[in-house]
Amino acid sequence: MLIRPIETGDLDALHAIAIETGAGFTSLPDNRDFLAQHIAETRAAFDKPADDPSLATDPDLYFFVLEDDSLGDAPVAERIAGCCAIEARVGLDAPFYNYRVGRLAQASKQLDLNRVIDTLFLSSDHTGDAEVCSLYLRPAWRTQGHRNGTLLSRVRWLFMAAYRARFPERVLAEMRGRFDDADVNPFWQALGQHFFPIDFRDADRLTGLGQKSFIGELMPRYPICTAMLPQAARDCIGAVHKQTKPALAMLNAQGLRFEGYIDIFDAGPTVEAYLDDVRAVRHSHEVEVKIDSQAPTPSAPVTLAATTGRCADFRAGWVGRAPDENRIVLHPDEAARLGVDDGARLRVLDD
Repeated sequence: MLIRPIETGDLDALHAIAIETGAGFTSLPDNRDFLAQHIAETRAAFDKPADDPSLATDPDLYFFVLEDDSLGDAPVAERIAGCCAIEARVGLDAPFYNYRVGRLAQASKQLDLNRVIDTLFLSSDHTGDAEVCSLYLRPAWRTQGHRNGTLLSRVRWLFMAAYRARFPERVLAEMRGRFDDADVNPFWQALGQHFFPIDFRDADRLTGLGQKSFIGELMPRYPICTAMLPQAARDCIGAVHKQTKPALAMLNAQGLRFEGYIDIFDAGPTVEAYLDDVRAVRHSHEVEVKIDSQAPTPSAPVTLAATTGRCADFRAGWVGRAPDENRIVLHPDEAARLGVDDGARLRVLDD
């Protein structure tokens, strides 16, 4: 299994994934032209040289695919097992809105009563932060334990650690909200549909296409008291889709936490952290490659390894041995998969 930057030839696979993901997966809308533009933008970001001054300010997108290279000559669309992405800075080209969950305290001395009311405030507090997004593992590859999902989730941290200058101080992830068995989100039914006279899927699609101005134009600027929402809608606040629970658990394990921000439409939680405090960023380190044809063929994943050379040539995957101090021994097959030679540098995570 190999992680690499997405390429133009992956459009069919990406479109198939966008169809599979269904409602609430905002970052991958079912729009082939948009996805093609997505790929063009991410290729431009990967191709930027390390000394490009725009790296410190631009909302670059880095999109990766997980390729099953054991399938040999099968069409590319059949080899793509999943995807994940990083947006370097959100909210710079279009407002990044969410709700901040707050509290309003009220008291009456005359009646000797007090009350604390939960409220929702329209917010764009995360403007300029990085976002990890678009993580999706296709069903056929979910049977291999947790290794594929872990690879997709953790590789983003290795990439950001290896190319740290491309990213800001803080990072977040928006989690897909809860939907019922009929694929309906009660939070949207109770709140969003009253301000947006369109279907949830249409609102979600427009947001995914980057057409977000209607949110600020139509959403109320005053606080919304959650006590006025039905219980089913309140239960959605900060809750995740059943398919999103494994991804949330992996993010929590890396140190990202819910700090009271939720999605405008489905009330899914935003989790966040300082990038340098993320576990995989803190615990990863660089080692030198030693290729040994006598190294045993790996039988199980041990260490997650990622290249640190030219950004556009980034590759990552599991290798079958742990590093020895500042060196890691690779079987020639592993070295070929990662595209590295003797003496190359890899960033590894072996915990």
